[in-house]
Amino acid sequence: MAKLLHVAASPRGAASHSRRVAAALIDALGRDDSALTVAERDLAAEPPPHPDAAFAEASLMAAAERGEAERRALELSERLIGELEAAELVVVSTPMHNFAAPSALKAWIDHLVRPGRTFRPTPSGKIGLVADRPVLAIVACGGRFAEDGAGGAQQDHLSPYLRYVFATIGLTDFTLLRLEQLRRGPEAVERELAAATAWIAAQRARLARADTRL
Repeated sequence: MAKLLHVAASPRGAASHSRRVAAALIDALGRDDSALTVAERDLAAEPPPHPDAAFAEASLMAAAERGEAERRALELSERLIGELEAAELVVVSTPMHNFAAPSALKAWIDHLVRPGRTFRPTPSGKIGLVADRPVLAIVACGGRFAEDGAGGAQQDHLSPYLRYVFATIGLTDFTLLRLEQLRRGPEAVERELAAATAWIAAQRARLARADTRL
C-alpha cells in the first residue's frame, strides 16, 4: 500500500485546472495500486496561518530548550511535517499568483522548512533531513512564460523556487508540469490539458519502474 499526500492550493475548487490535473494523476496512479491511500491537505479550504513571532522563536530554539509554550507554537508545523514524512509520494497542485507562490502555499512551506527539523545548517550549506521521495508539482498559469521574459512573456519565479525549497529539506526527486495560457481561450486550455495527459502517462510509467506498488 502506497501513501500519497496531495497538497492543493487553488481557491477555485472544481473550476481549478491544477486540481483537475492532480485528480487525473492520482486516479492514474490508483489504477496501478488499488490500495493507494490519499491524504488531502487543502490549503484553500484550511489555509495555514503565517508564522508569527512565537513560531519564529520556537523554531530557532534547540529542541531541548523548548518549553510547553514553544511546543504549542510548533504543533501545526509538526503536524504538517508529519503528513509529509508519512507520504511515499507527494503531489502539489497550485496556481501561480503574481509570478510566485500563493500565500497559503508559501505559509505551508514556511511551516515545513525548519532548522534542525527538516534541514541542518552547515558552513557549506543546508543539508536536508527529510528522506527523499517523489514530488510531483502541477502549476497552473494564466499567461505565457519564458525563462528570460523575452518576447513579452512573463518570468516564472514559482517553479525554480519549489524545486530549490524542496531540495533544501532533502526532496530532490522533483518533477514539475507547468500549464500555461489557461486564460487564453478554450483551445489553449485543451492544448495544455492534452499535454498534461501525456505527462501523467510518463509519470505513471516512471513511478511504476521505480516502485512496483505504483
